[in-house]
Amino acid sequence: MAQGPPFHAEHVGSLLRPPELRQAFRERRDGTIDDTEFRSVQDEAIRAVLAMQEEAGLKAVTDGEFRRASYWAHWVEAIEGLDVGESLFRFHDDAGDETEFTAPAVTGLLERPLAISGAEYDFTSRETDAVVKVTMPSPSTFLFWRGEDSLPEDYATADAFFSDLGRIYREEIADLASRGASYVQFDEVALVMLADPGIREQVQARGEDPDLLVERFVGAINDAVSERPEGMTTAVHICRGNYKGSWLSEGGYDAIAEKAFGAIDVDALFLEYDTPRAGDFKPLRFVPGSKRVVLGLVSSKTADMEQPEDLRRRIEEAAQHFDGDRLALSPQCGFASAAGGNPITPDAQEAKLRMIVNVAEAVWG
Repeated sequence: MAQGPPFHAEHVGSLLRPPELRQAFRERRDGTIDDTEFRSVQDEAIRAVLAMQEEAGLKAVTDGEFRRASYWAHWVEAIEGLDVGESLFRFHDDAGDETEFTAPAVTGLLERPLAISGAEYDFTSRETDAVVKVTMPSPSTFLFWRGEDSLPEDYATADAFFSDLGRIYREEIADLASRGASYVQFDEVALVMLADPGIREQVQARGEDPDLLVERFVGAINDAVSERPEGMTTAVHICRGNYKGSWLSEGGYDAIAEKAFGAIDVDALFLEYDTPRAGDFKPLRFVPGSKRVVLGLVSSKTADMEQPEDLRRRIEEAAQHFDGDRLALSPQCGFASAAGGNPITPDAQEAKLRMIVNVAEAVWG
């Protein structure tokens, strides 16, 4: 089978920021360097991380999300009517500790005065001959964590809000396509949170219907990609949350798979399967044969190295429920969804990416 993106060896998007880049973010915030100096540090860091990905053998690369403070921050900065506020949810870790976090907050009518990721793509595509993947937050990112009650008077209903947001996505995707972008991925967290029984109860307690939200968020993604040009690959990474090694939800995909896996109108699903918290592979039976599935079997949350033979065995298990030729391998999430990154070293990050490439070559050739 001819293989375009997603390739059999992939990664999700974000990569560990080097120390000099993290320092530059702090200095820019404090005003000790200007935009030109900040951009220069970012440029050099991106060139280096592109070289690392290419040397590891990856056919699709990203800029590591090195121009972003978090995977959604650049959208809040670019779009009028968005700000930052407190989330109603918390991150969890293996010790049982919880961490509060901030989320996008809707403050008024949405407008997109300028391109959001166009400059990111332009620079990256000039620096590499590999396929450049552009990552972006999913539509649910901008409402779920704070709830529908947080909407301002400008939006009488959630549907009205998502209608405006869908227009912005279509504009952004059209702009990226005009620049030559051919591979776009949405990072979607709310859907699988709505498969967690505890979170479903929390959502019901605030007066919202979890099943209706699943349908709404799937519809919002489909609206966002409805005018994508022929030849553009679209993917959705369904994520359980990723912040310094902690997560937002746990449990399998069972409660959402039938409603979401077939209905999301994209070419590929990136699914997290790095821990037992993710459940088994049975929900893959709901993925249509026309899609591809990227198995997130390698953890970006810990430096512990997976064993190649274990990865090959799990790929074989997944192939009992979905066409093995249409499977691929990746980390379960990015290595640094926020600038601080996960508790893992750059050497371990690179070793994991090389292992993914090697395992993919052993399994699929």
